[in-house]
Amino acid sequence: QVQLVESGGGLVQPGGSLRLSCTTSGISFRLNTMGWYRQAPGQQRELVATIDISSSTNYADSVKGRFTISRDNAKNTVYLQMNSLKPEDTAVYYCNARRLSVRSDYWGKGTLVTVSS
Repeated sequence: QVQLVESGGGLVQPGGSLRLSCTTSGISFRLNTMGWYRQAPGQQRELVATIDISSSTNYADSVKGRFTISRDNAKNTVYLQMNSLKPEDTAVYYCNARRLSVRSDYWGKGTLVTVSS
């Protein structure tokens, strides 16, 4: 059974930091491109960052220089370090595991990040 479990969300003041974690099971983690996506109220889900099997990263322009995605293959976990948070970063953040060669695409249930004073 495939599971992606996000953690680390919460309420933070503007300018603050949070680190999200996504721990996986049931997949060959090291063979998956891992990603973080977010969905704000009334908005479509959007890409935040991805990290592929060689640890090459890709970021949305809105988070470049503030967010860092990383992975630990030994722990089957992907992280998102979020610094200098802004109110517009408020959203539910979802973890994604994708392996195009076998057409697999899995999602976590999300963790809420609220940036507010």
